[in-house]
Amino acid sequence: MSGIFDQEHERATPGRRRGPSRVLVALAVAAALGLVAVAGTWLWVRGKIDPAGPAGAEVALTVPEGASTAEIAELLATEDVVSDARVFRYYVQLNGGASFQAGDYTLRRNSAMGEVVATLDDGPEIAFDQLTVPEGLTLQEVAERVEAVERLSSERFLELAEGGATRSRYQPAGVDSLEGLLFPDTYRIDVTEDEAALLSRMVELFDSVATEVGYDRSQLPGGLSAYETIVVASLIESEAKVPEDRGKISRVIHNRLDADMLLQIDATVIYARGGKPREGGRVLFSDLEVDSPYNTYKNEGLPPTPIAVPGRASLEAALNPVPGDWLYYVKYESNGAHAFSVTGAEHNRRIAEAKAKGVNP
Repeated sequence: MSGIFDQEHERATPGRRRGPSRVLVALAVAAALGLVAVAGTWLWVRGKIDPAGPAGAEVALTVPEGASTAEIAELLATEDVVSDARVFRYYVQLNGGASFQAGDYTLRRNSAMGEVVATLDDGPEIAFDQLTVPEGLTLQEVAERVEAVERLSSERFLELAEGGATRSRYQPAGVDSLEGLLFPDTYRIDVTEDEAALLSRMVELFDSVATEVGYDRSQLPGGLSAYETIVVASLIESEAKVPEDRGKISRVIHNRLDADMLLQIDATVIYARGGKPREGGRVLFSDLEVDSPYNTYKNEGLPPTPIAVPGRASLEAALNPVPGDWLYYVKYESNGAHAFSVTGAEHNRRIAEAKAKGVNP
């Protein structure tokens, strides 16, 4: 009996040793399957966070006031900007959370969630109106341009520009009008800006450019003040039709001032008549009799204020007249270029030559 028992015992022992090995194998298989499942889930989530392929078409999306992250996630998923609202919500939470602003955004379909969050973090787009103010406009004409921005008023803008509350650093005491002290440029106007804000910006830009080109110098050509030199720049802007004439027109103005001659500049007569030239830009002899301090055919020296907004080139030309003895100029070419003369006789010949070429001087 004992021998048989011992034999059976010895046969049974190896069987019991194999039991734990099966358990370990089962556990290993389960662990492997778990890892596969985790890996698969991660790959699925990863595909949601950073989808394959390029981003799609642009989508204009408005985030409502007071919308929660969950509501924004649903909105993004509905518009196919992200592929899963729940994953996006978790993604935001895992990256520190966010409080997105209400407003308008431009996003793309099939976007990576990181790019969507970055766009939302930047805040909503601001709607801009664009206003272009070219060189040579009067203050009245600038105001008329402002009227093209639907929510702005030309009357209010002009009232502020002539009221004296907003001032240029180059504006003398006793002069309230900002005529000639607004910089010609293209302005982007956001929804928060009113007429006063726009006016301030235009004056600040003018002051910045004028200072940059040298209007803060202690000595200016002809002993003029900075404001008087800006008046000269406005005359140059109104008269010059080609860039190469600016410095020469500047010299004629300075030479005439030094010689105590009447400036006799047609643009000042046009300004005195209301700033609107006749058809073809002609000035009649009757126009030269207009009773106005701006009529430089009747009044000595410079007009009391600028007559137009000068650009950078004219501001520079007023400071840097080209050397020369010219006292006269006349439109001589069809493109508006002028001929410059030292004597009255020479000037009269140039007028006759211009007429012979079919140019109306």
